[in-house]
Amino acid sequence: MSLIVKICGLSTRETLDVALDAGADMVGFVFFPPSPRHLSLEVGRELGRAVGRRAMKVALTVDADDATLAGVVGALQPDLLQLHGSESVARVSDIKQRFALPVMKVISVETAADLATLPAYAAVADRILFDARAPKEATRPGGLGAVFDWHVLEKLDLALPFMVSGGLHAGNVAEAIRVTRAGGVDVSSGVERSPGVKDADLIRAFIREARATEELMVR
Repeated sequence: MSLIVKICGLSTRETLDVALDAGADMVGFVFFPPSPRHLSLEVGRELGRAVGRRAMKVALTVDADDATLAGVVGALQPDLLQLHGSESVARVSDIKQRFALPVMKVISVETAADLATLPAYAAVADRILFDARAPKEATRPGGLGAVFDWHVLEKLDLALPFMVSGGLHAGNVAEAIRVTRAGGVDVSSGVERSPGVKDADLIRAFIREARATEELMVR
């Protein structure tokens, strides 16, 4: 199966086009006000239309209620819901059924102990995304540029597709893929000039390095 490359936190047509032209498989849009990457529903609708069928559209929310999710789904028409908060297993299952969309649950990782909830989430989610655990003082759960110990996932036996995020950039994505054997990588802050401001050259470099590593892994 081909490596999935996801560029998350896109907020302008220019950088969206760069990600699509460079071959991103997934493009992520953030609907969470504390994030510098937060989009209004109007902008989300415009960017979603621009994607068309060139990539999977991913809507990132954090502990969103049904009304918020309904607004996001109506505007973006996402292919996948990324639940980046403390949503319970029951809540993940409920969202999946209520909105009839595939769900990717984010699990924050610092040590192997953080994988204790994995079997329960894997039973209801369609994908898992492993991200670095945010510091206690953080105001948001992701996009912080923090890296976790990828070796925690080194011998992971998971039938469900999973991706890795957290502090990835063009300089370390190859090692992340090599260690975790993840089926996908997700980047946000690692392709930015400043929080929330994507850089076209960094996006291209990240996708190029990820693809080059994918080719080496299948040889």
